[in-house]
Amino acid sequence: MSIVEHRSAKSIVKGVWTHSLSILTMFSFPYQVTVALHRMRGVKIGKKSHVARGVILDDRNPDLITIGNGVAITSGVMILCHQRDLTNYKPGMYAMQCPFKEGPVVIKDGAHIGIGSIIMPGVTIGEGAVIGAGSVVTRDIPPYCVAVGAPCKPIKYFGKG
Repeated sequence: MSIVEHRSAKSIVKGVWTHSLSILTMFSFPYQVTVALHRMRGVKIGKKSHVARGVILDDRNPDLITIGNGVAITSGVMILCHQRDLTNYKPGMYAMQCPFKEGPVVIKDGAHIGIGSIIMPGVTIGEGAVIGAGSVVTRDIPPYCVAVGAPCKPIKYFGKG
């Protein structure tokens, strides 16, 4: 993940644009319109993927999100590509003084993300993986498994084919 400390005027304008489109996704119908709006924001979304209304895809770096083919992302999911880097955080500081670290999120073909889950920066979710409702994904999830919890961990594996 890279560390980012400040934003240029160009990136601020881009942020306003992506956030405005993000707001529109909350009211779009059918889901194909929601997908199209997220693509306009820079999110890479494969064929036959479903992104429900009420999904929050990182406003700061939507272009760092890649969603494969046939993926289902259910309502209330948050996918983040940035978080505070607390490496140098110490008493007397405010957490907001720490820079952001950024990392891509990749969701492979056929994965299913359960309602209300949170996907953190720098994570890859494997092909055909199923993320249980309310999970917090902080590290890579292997293909063809069910993973649940906070932090999210695989609890069942499926043979491919």
